[in-house]
Amino acid sequence: MAYSDQKMSGGKIGALVIVALIHVALGYAFVTGLATNFVKKQVEKLNTFDVEEPPPPPPDEPPPPPPDVPMTPPPVVSPPPIVQNPNPPPVTVATVPTPPPVYVPSPVVAPPAPPAPPAPPSPISKAAGLKGNPGQFFGADNYPPSAIRAGEQGRVVAKLTVGTDGRVSDCTVTTSSNSSALDQATCRIAKARVRFSPAQDAAGNPIASSYTLPVRWVLPEN
Repeated sequence: MAYSDQKMSGGKIGALVIVALIHVALGYAFVTGLATNFVKKQVEKLNTFDVEEPPPPPPDEPPPPPPDVPMTPPPVVSPPPIVQNPNPPPVTVATVPTPPPVYVPSPVVAPPAPPAPPAPPSPISKAAGLKGNPGQFFGADNYPPSAIRAGEQGRVVAKLTVGTDGRVSDCTVTTSSNSSALDQATCRIAKARVRFSPAQDAAGNPIASSYTLPVRWVLPEN
């Protein structure tokens, strides 16, 4: 029983497969034939109509011109009238008084005072006189060593101021020996060692006076 059922089921399956294949083939043929006929009919329809191009649109019309507007001229404005005053007010000019120039006096230089007149010389009744022999003070013992080394000698004239005590208060060389050592030695010795009797006035009073002293310097012999 089982074997016969199995045999019967196998035959049914094969029959079903064959029937399905037949239906597939018929459907394919049907679909293919219908598509061919539809394409042929559409082609025939397309061939029977001509397509015409639409006419171009009409050109746009220009807009109408604006209406004429009348030009209004600008209003005429007359200038204001010129009013002339027959009596103009007087013009006042403020003036500033100019100060007078400042006078600056120029300094006046006073002329120099005239020199004082020399004092009148005192009447000398007796001139100053030397005491002793001044030549002894200007010998070889007082000869300046620097002048001896330089071999200098010569004559010096000195103006002496003799005081009321008979001493020499001042000495000025009026004639030089061209040796500063001899000139200086002359005044130094005259102030230190030369003495005078002072000069006297008319009343016999001692007064100051001057005296000219010449000195000759001679190199001592060796």
